[in-house]
Amino acid sequence: MPSRFAFIVHPINVRSDLASRIPLVRFLPMAIIERILLAKRPAAVAHVTGIVSETGAEAEGWFIGCPLTPRQFLGLPVEQVYSRLEECGHIAESLGAEIIGLGAFSSVAGDGGITLAKRLKIAVTTGNSYTVATAVEGAARGAAMMGIRIPEATVAVVGATGSIGATCAEILARDAHKVVLIGRNSERLGALAERLGANSQAKFEVSIDVEQGLKDADVVITVSSAAQAIILPKHIKRGAVVCDVARPRDVSGAVARERDDVLVIEGGVVRVPGKMRSTSLRTGDTFSFGFPEGTAYACMSETIALALENRMESFTLGKEVSVPQADEIAALCARHGFRLDGFRSFERAVTDAEIDAIRKRAGRAEAVPMPVCTVPASPSAE
Repeated sequence: MPSRFAFIVHPINVRSDLASRIPLVRFLPMAIIERILLAKRPAAVAHVTGIVSETGAEAEGWFIGCPLTPRQFLGLPVEQVYSRLEECGHIAESLGAEIIGLGAFSSVAGDGGITLAKRLKIAVTTGNSYTVATAVEGAARGAAMMGIRIPEATVAVVGATGSIGATCAEILARDAHKVVLIGRNSERLGALAERLGANSQAKFEVSIDVEQGLKDADVVITVSSAAQAIILPKHIKRGAVVCDVARPRDVSGAVARERDDVLVIEGGVVRVPGKMRSTSLRTGDTFSFGFPEGTAYACMSETIALALENRMESFTLGKEVSVPQADEIAALCARHGFRLDGFRSFERAVTDAEIDAIRKRAGRAEAVPMPVCTVPASPSAE
């Protein structure tokens, strides 16, 4: 019998995500849309089947729709958000799921699943460990496709003193020539540079100024907790790769419009083992969340992988993610056959041909081999 999981989804690009079900939202003010969503209850929206690990294990699951917008997840009273997420969890329990993953802003709100896990009988994971692993791998692979050699590169981490940022910096320092740690507290940055530098050959610099810290950066991972975009078109070096893991997004949408010589990605698209199908419980048609068929978010993939491994445990909770957690989940996902399969940029898929064109506009002649040590347990896409 397949292991069972659930995963919470919610509208991100609110108008386009809801338009197929509520055409009127195209014309309504956001305040009215949010009032409508507050009146709706969470519900199971899709059944996920066809997941088969390379070990032979199988899993099935459900997407549980939580009708809140990103702004509501961050702006509503936290207890009101917890109540909605708890409803999602009870729906998952009633369907027989043994673990539930928090997608997008549902993992950002409140304490990152800690309170929710205490209120449910099933395990809860944010998926942030595999998100970190694939962000670093995605940044390294994007760099290779852009002709950047990590051992010769300057890499920067924005939001470096947070747990996720520090973990990304520690993993990147395995290979990078120089690591620039960017944050708001110079004391904490200095302490982090000293700690990481003691176990790394990389050179470390710190900066409390985003523009200054990024001026020479070839590769950037940004994971700040800023309320609005802090990386502007003028901040990014020509030919650089920026992996934006932050929610809300750290990179301004103006970068997509004004800088066709840089690659901005949102972490990796993950190929799920088997032939994953998501079927709408409302229409019976394919349920789409904007990814190519058979692929998923990294956080979703962590949930599925734990189900395949029959590890019904709260693997990643709260705001903390460690290097051992990232390495462990990367190895577990690799064992089951998950692999990085592409990139997204500003909520849309970006093709190899587009990356090739960006590299050429940036004046780089050709791609270079992918570094093999950054996230050693995760296999390359074929």
